[in-house]
Amino acid sequence: MRSTVSYMKWPFIVTAIGLLLSAFIGWEYEKTVGGALSFFLIAAILAVLEISLSFDNAIVNAQKLKNMTPEWQHRFLTWGIVIAVFGMRIVFPLLIVVVAANLGPWEAIKLAATEPDQYSHIIHEAHLPIAAFGGAFLMLVALRYFFDEAKEVDWIRGVETGLRKVGEIRGMEVGFVLISMLIVLHFLPAEKEHTFVIAAIWGVVTYLVVDALGHVLDRWGGKSSNGDIAKAGLGGFLYLEVLDASFSFDGVIGAFALTQNLFLIAIGLGIGAMYVRSMTVMLVERGTLAEFRYLEHGAFWSIFSLAIIMFVQTLHPVPEYITGLLGAGFIAVAFFNSLAWRRKHPGEGDAHID
Repeated sequence: MRSTVSYMKWPFIVTAIGLLLSAFIGWEYEKTVGGALSFFLIAAILAVLEISLSFDNAIVNAQKLKNMTPEWQHRFLTWGIVIAVFGMRIVFPLLIVVVAANLGPWEAIKLAATEPDQYSHIIHEAHLPIAAFGGAFLMLVALRYFFDEAKEVDWIRGVETGLRKVGEIRGMEVGFVLISMLIVLHFLPAEKEHTFVIAAIWGVVTYLVVDALGHVLDRWGGKSSNGDIAKAGLGGFLYLEVLDASFSFDGVIGAFALTQNLFLIAIGLGIGAMYVRSMTVMLVERGTLAEFRYLEHGAFWSIFSLAIIMFVQTLHPVPEYITGLLGAGFIAVAFFNSLAWRRKHPGEGDAHID
């Protein structure tokens, strides 16, 4: 079995290159050692922020990847990292400015490089629709897990058993999200209501489309004439990419609280994304989710809490450390509860029903 260090080989390399590059950028901007050190430290903090906010993402990725073919696992962990780092950490913030400020892509890049304060202001102005979209999408991700009638293991037994019974009602997860939207709308100023509703509905529609497309593609998939897997796994790949994008919303927006430099944000969050991908590989190859009975539950409770926080953020700012600590807290408690269960039930499999 591979050692933990071997899984982290590329993240370590990317960390070294990224931090040195951030220091170089700091020197170019400030022309002082202090400026270089400041950029170096901010990049390191951003990487830690991304890891803390996305550990639950790694667990959910692993849960989906274990059911995918080896070919599609490899594609997700190679192509997916390009999409995650380049697409969501660089292109996405630029796209926000392109749409919000009605600029061309090159003008948006120049704005990020020459007028970072204005660039940051535009990003923050777009926070309401981003939070509404991400909150609706992630809430459906979590509820689909807890409403699943086939789910055999419960962690927070009374709550999860009740949710599974509620899940017997068709479409209840969508109804739950709609009710949550109505609650938020009650407190939103009238001028923000339209933006919130449209963005949240798009979050629901995106989830339903990706989920339906995944089922269609995976059923359509199979073996091609030469015996290779042709399409199987494409649906799961698309689902994971959209899920990863939803997770990254919070980190990208939160990064602007530390710096307005687009290039520094891309470096810091890119380093963090590499660790998340490596943790995903380790969880899949080592079968960690099977060993720790409640770890998956903790991840989905973390997702649910993030969805609620994103809805709350449409009303009032929520510090990033609260989001990170809450998510990490669910996972940590689930981990230690899993260890306790293993000590009490040595030799018993994870299929045991609570």
